[in-house]
Amino acid sequence: MPTFRIASPEDADAHAVLVDYFTLRAAEFPGGSYSPTYPTAAAFQAPDGVFLLLQDEGAIVGCGGIRRVGMPDGETDVFEIKHVFLRPETRGRGWGRLLLDELERRARGFGAGALVLDTHHTLEAAGHLYRSSGFAEIPRYNANPNATRWYRKDLEHRA
Repeated sequence: MPTFRIASPEDADAHAVLVDYFTLRAAEFPGGSYSPTYPTAAAFQAPDGVFLLLQDEGAIVGCGGIRRVGMPDGETDVFEIKHVFLRPETRGRGWGRLLLDELERRARGFGAGALVLDTHHTLEAAGHLYRSSGFAEIPRYNANPNATRWYRKDLEHRA
Protein backbone atom coordinates (compact mmCIF):
# COMPACT_ATOMS: atom_id res chain seq x y z
CA MET A 1 0.00 0.00 0.00
CA PRO A 2 1.42 3.39 -0.92
CA THR A 3 2.17 6.02 1.69
CA PHE A 4 2.19 9.83 1.68
CA ARG A 5 5.08 12.11 2.44
CA ILE A 6 4.83 15.88 2.84
CA ALA A 7 7.45 17.61 0.72
CA SER A 8 8.26 20.99 -0.65
CA PRO A 9 7.56 21.01 -4.39
CA GLU A 10 11.09 22.37 -4.71
CA ASP A 11 12.72 19.33 -3.04
CA ALA A 12 14.69 17.05 -5.37
CA ASP A 13 12.22 14.11 -5.20
CA ALA A 14 9.23 16.37 -5.79
CA HIS A 15 10.94 18.26 -8.59
CA ALA A 16 11.85 14.98 -10.32
CA VAL A 17 8.26 13.70 -10.35
CA LEU A 18 7.01 17.12 -11.47
CA VAL A 19 9.50 17.07 -14.37
CA ASP A 20 8.10 13.69 -15.39
CA TYR A 21 4.53 15.01 -15.08
CA PHE A 22 5.16 18.15 -17.14
CA THR A 23 7.17 16.24 -19.76
CA LEU A 24 4.34 13.74 -20.23
CA ARG A 25 1.70 16.49 -20.37
CA ALA A 26 3.71 18.45 -22.94
CA ALA A 27 4.13 15.35 -25.12
CA GLU A 28 0.40 14.57 -25.06
CA PHE A 29 -0.99 18.11 -25.15
CA PRO A 30 -3.03 18.97 -28.25
CA GLY A 31 -1.31 21.48 -30.49
CA GLY A 32 1.98 21.29 -28.60
CA SER A 33 1.28 24.47 -26.65
CA TYR A 34 1.52 23.18 -23.06
CA SER A 35 2.91 25.77 -20.62
CA PRO A 36 4.29 24.20 -17.43
CA THR A 37 4.38 26.25 -14.25
CA TYR A 38 6.49 24.72 -11.51
CA PRO A 39 4.95 25.22 -8.07
CA THR A 40 6.77 27.17 -5.39
CA ALA A 41 7.21 26.03 -1.82
CA ALA A 42 5.45 29.13 -0.49
CA ALA A 43 2.15 28.16 -2.12
CA PHE A 44 2.02 24.76 -0.41
CA GLN A 45 2.72 25.49 3.27
CA ALA A 46 0.35 24.75 6.14
CA PRO A 47 -2.18 26.03 7.01
CA ASP A 48 -2.68 27.30 3.47
CA GLY A 49 -1.57 24.20 1.60
CA VAL A 50 0.43 21.02 1.42
CA PHE A 51 2.29 19.12 -1.29
CA LEU A 52 2.32 15.33 -1.06
CA LEU A 53 4.47 12.67 -2.64
CA LEU A 54 2.95 9.23 -3.06
CA GLN A 55 5.48 6.48 -2.38
CA ASP A 56 5.34 2.75 -2.95
CA GLU A 57 8.11 0.56 -1.58
CA GLY A 58 10.34 3.63 -1.31
CA ALA A 59 9.82 4.82 -4.90
CA ILE A 60 8.05 8.07 -5.70
CA VAL A 61 5.04 7.09 -7.84
CA GLY A 62 3.00 10.29 -7.82
CA CYS A 63 2.26 13.67 -6.33
CA GLY A 64 -0.43 16.24 -5.68
CA GLY A 65 -1.05 19.34 -3.67
CA ILE A 66 -3.62 21.72 -2.30
CA ARG A 67 -3.34 25.45 -1.85
CA ARG A 68 -5.68 28.15 -0.60
CA VAL A 69 -6.91 30.33 -3.44
CA GLY A 70 -8.84 33.54 -3.62
CA MET A 71 -11.94 33.16 -5.72
CA PRO A 72 -13.37 35.85 -8.00
CA ASP A 73 -16.33 36.31 -5.64
CA GLY A 74 -14.05 36.84 -2.61
CA GLU A 75 -14.41 33.40 -0.97
CA THR A 76 -11.40 32.68 1.24
CA ASP A 77 -12.00 29.10 2.42
CA VAL A 78 -11.44 27.52 -1.01
CA PHE A 79 -8.51 25.23 -1.73
CA GLU A 80 -7.29 24.31 -5.19
CA ILE A 81 -6.07 20.84 -6.05
CA LYS A 82 -2.92 20.99 -8.18
CA HIS A 83 -0.47 18.67 -9.92
CA VAL A 84 -2.27 15.38 -9.31
CA PHE A 85 -0.09 12.86 -11.11
CA LEU A 86 0.64 9.15 -11.05
CA ARG A 87 3.42 7.59 -13.05
CA PRO A 88 1.81 5.72 -15.99
CA GLU A 89 2.93 2.28 -14.82
CA THR A 90 1.04 2.73 -11.51
CA ARG A 91 -2.32 3.77 -12.93
CA GLY A 92 -5.42 1.60 -12.59
CA ARG A 93 -4.69 0.61 -8.98
CA GLY A 94 -7.02 3.12 -7.30
CA TRP A 95 -4.13 5.30 -6.19
CA GLY A 96 -5.52 8.39 -7.93
CA ARG A 97 -8.63 8.21 -5.75
CA LEU A 98 -6.44 7.50 -2.71
CA LEU A 99 -4.42 10.64 -3.45
CA LEU A 100 -7.50 12.77 -4.14
CA ASP A 101 -9.17 11.57 -0.91
CA GLU A 102 -6.03 12.39 1.10
CA LEU A 103 -5.83 15.88 -0.39
CA GLU A 104 -9.49 16.45 0.49
CA ARG A 105 -8.92 15.17 4.03
CA ARG A 106 -6.05 17.57 4.53
CA ALA A 107 -8.00 20.49 3.03
CA ARG A 108 -10.82 19.80 5.49
CA GLY A 109 -8.23 19.88 8.26
CA PHE A 110 -7.23 23.37 7.12
CA GLY A 111 -10.89 24.47 7.25
CA ALA A 112 -11.72 24.29 3.55
CA GLY A 113 -15.32 24.96 2.60
CA ALA A 114 -14.78 23.95 -1.01
CA LEU A 115 -12.26 22.42 -3.39
CA VAL A 116 -11.67 23.58 -6.94
CA LEU A 117 -9.46 22.31 -9.73
CA ASP A 118 -8.85 22.73 -13.41
CA THR A 119 -8.02 20.13 -16.03
CA HIS A 120 -7.96 19.56 -19.76
CA HIS A 121 -10.81 17.79 -21.52
CA THR A 122 -8.40 15.26 -23.06
CA LEU A 123 -7.59 13.89 -19.58
CA GLU A 124 -10.68 11.69 -19.61
CA ALA A 125 -9.67 9.40 -16.73
CA ALA A 126 -8.94 12.42 -14.53
CA GLY A 127 -12.30 13.99 -15.41
CA HIS A 128 -14.07 10.74 -14.53
CA LEU A 129 -12.20 10.55 -11.21
CA TYR A 130 -13.19 14.10 -10.31
CA ARG A 131 -16.85 13.71 -11.28
CA SER A 132 -17.15 10.36 -9.47
CA SER A 133 -15.62 12.03 -6.39
CA GLY A 134 -18.36 14.64 -6.21
CA PHE A 135 -16.87 17.48 -8.28
CA ALA A 136 -19.20 19.39 -10.60
CA GLU A 137 -18.17 21.42 -13.62
CA ILE A 138 -18.17 25.19 -13.03
CA PRO A 139 -17.29 28.30 -15.05
CA ARG A 140 -13.62 29.27 -15.42
CA TYR A 141 -12.19 30.63 -12.16
CA ASN A 142 -8.58 31.18 -13.25
CA ALA A 143 -6.47 31.98 -16.30
CA ASN A 144 -4.66 28.63 -16.66
CA PRO A 145 -3.86 28.38 -20.40
CA ASN A 146 -3.65 24.57 -20.15
CA ALA A 147 -7.17 24.12 -18.78
CA THR A 148 -10.44 23.63 -20.62
CA ARG A 149 -12.58 22.44 -17.68
CA TRP A 150 -13.01 23.68 -14.14
CA TYR A 151 -14.56 21.78 -11.24
CA ARG A 152 -15.76 22.44 -7.70
CA LYS A 153 -16.77 20.35 -4.73
CA ASP A 154 -18.46 22.02 -1.77
CA LEU A 155 -17.51 20.44 1.54
CA GLU A 156 -19.76 20.06 4.50
CA HIS A 157 -17.81 20.57 7.68
CA ARG A 158 -17.41 17.42 9.74
CA ALA A 159 -16.71 17.51 13.43
